[in-house]
Amino acid sequence: MFGARVRLVLGAAALVAANFAWAAQSYPNRPIRIIVPAQPGGTTDYLARLLATRFAEAWKQQGIVDNRGSASGVNAAEITKNAAADGYTLYLVYHQHTINGALLPKLPYHPVNDFTPISQMTQAGTILVVNPSHAAKSLKDFLDWTKSTKESINFGSAGIGSGGHLAGELLKLMTGIKAQHIPYKGTGPALLDLIAGQYHFNFTGMAPGLAQVRGGKLRGIAVTTSKRLQAVPDIPAMAEALPGFEVVGWYGLAAPANLPKPLLDKVHAEVAAFVKTPDFVKRAQADGAEAVGSDPESFRQFMLADMKKWADVVKRSGATFN
Repeated sequence: MFGARVRLVLGAAALVAANFAWAAQSYPNRPIRIIVPAQPGGTTDYLARLLATRFAEAWKQQGIVDNRGSASGVNAAEITKNAAADGYTLYLVYHQHTINGALLPKLPYHPVNDFTPISQMTQAGTILVVNPSHAAKSLKDFLDWTKSTKESINFGSAGIGSGGHLAGELLKLMTGIKAQHIPYKGTGPALLDLIAGQYHFNFTGMAPGLAQVRGGKLRGIAVTTSKRLQAVPDIPAMAEALPGFEVVGWYGLAAPANLPKPLLDKVHAEVAAFVKTPDFVKRAQADGAEAVGSDPESFRQFMLADMKKWADVVKRSGATFN
């Protein structure tokens, strides 16, 4: 009797495995939805559209970009979590996803365990920028200014809980300076006010920041990657003056939890190959980013570590999300 049960269980497992393998071979046979936690335009949306084009070319199936830009990505993540784990719903995830896990204790999902990480696509830092009229012309000048100025220091960001906000909080923790955070509703309004001289500094995304630096409207002081970037080798890394200072902005692809391994392997292989193409690498470098293309487990561990890091910064700084 026991042997019969064992054979029955093993037979059922073999059948399930065979079904998953068949599904991977026939996948995809209908359009793939890529959920984007942002409005059209911007890096997140742009990467999703590049992926959609790649999938269409490789698999002859349309990639549909579904923009869900509200609630700092929480709505998009919840839609992904509740979707079927069949490979037809994918999620263009980015650093705000793990930051939300640090800032929002009542999230309706776990940022890592309720998803299937597929691959980290790119990695970049933020860039510390000031108005061209600012006295600081170098990283040393800037840090000296934060210690000597008699002014009340203000820094802006794209909003409470954004990467730029937490980068500013990390700077405060590591240097002991006092600085008031001014949250804006997006990167654009925040940079416009910095250009107008309404506050002192901003840790902003590489792409929008570099655009203003190259246009002469802002001055780049430092990047927050662990080392200098090939795109802007003359701008130092914050870690050169503050060892250990690192703020990583990243983008990747995920799916609902429990995506069958044959499907996971197939999607990962296509994404990793795409990320390593010379054209993608060149585009990433132009925006001050690096192509990654990690395996699923490495991406999972990266996301867990990122969430833990920001949870510590949030706790020590007292940053809140209102």
